[in-house]
Amino acid sequence: MAAHNHYELLEIASTASPQDLRQAFRRLSKRYHPDTTTLPAAQAAEGFRQLQLAYLALSDPERRRVYDTSLSQAQAPAPPVWRVAPVKPAPVRRALSGGEWFALLLLGLAVVFSLVLGVGLAWARGTELLREPSWWPGNEQTAGTLPSTATDVVSAAPPGAAVQPSAAGA
Repeated sequence: MAAHNHYELLEIASTASPQDLRQAFRRLSKRYHPDTTTLPAAQAAEGFRQLQLAYLALSDPERRRVYDTSLSQAQAPAPPVWRVAPVKPAPVRRALSGGEWFALLLLGLAVVFSLVLGVGLAWARGTELLREPSWWPGNEQTAGTLPSTATDVVSAAPPGAAVQPSAAGA
């Protein structure tokens, strides 16, 4: 990965077009990217960093002109180091986009529709919509005094049949 200049590093001619530059960067980035290479991690990271610096310098026409000028002069044998201005991180809170508002509207409509459907079906079946639970204070019936009727219990076995215990209960 020891190249004298960015053009050698990207394996392109100094007259390469921006499309050729992009294709060379994409081809070589697959070779040196830490996620897609078989090279050692440190070597891959350093190679990918150098590729990024070379592409950054050559992809911008003004930087490329300055770099070509510095190459033509014999004063600076080493390629210039480009300092990239730090990118400000995106704010944590941002305004919701139109699509996100639309998704929230659809979600709210789905919740309202399901509640209306549930209450409407319960009302149509004649079920009691509001009922106090048996454990509620002030309720006369408690769990110990609930009346038990024979119609509540349904036997699975026909009358007169022998009932055997289950294997789990043995």
